[in-house]
Amino acid sequence: MGSRKVLEGTVVGDAMDKTIEVMVSTHMAHRLYKKMVKRRKKYSAHDETNKAKVNDRVRIIESKPYSKRKRFELLEIVK
Repeated sequence: MGSRKVLEGTVVGDAMDKTIEVMVSTHMAHRLYKKMVKRRKKYSAHDETNKAKVNDRVRIIESKPYSKRKRFELLEIVK
């Protein structure tokens, strides 16, 4: 079994119970033009204690499926 993915992003939603929405930004080179392009993706993550709030910088880790879209859980609040 391999290691689990760890991602860092910003909380953009915390309205649901025990769930946060995390926006993860990455920079990658365009395949043809080689220009650096920003990619953003939103992940739903499990937050058991409802600690994380909007605009917090957090680390999430890949985990067992909690629901249809929730495949990550809160690892730590960075800032």
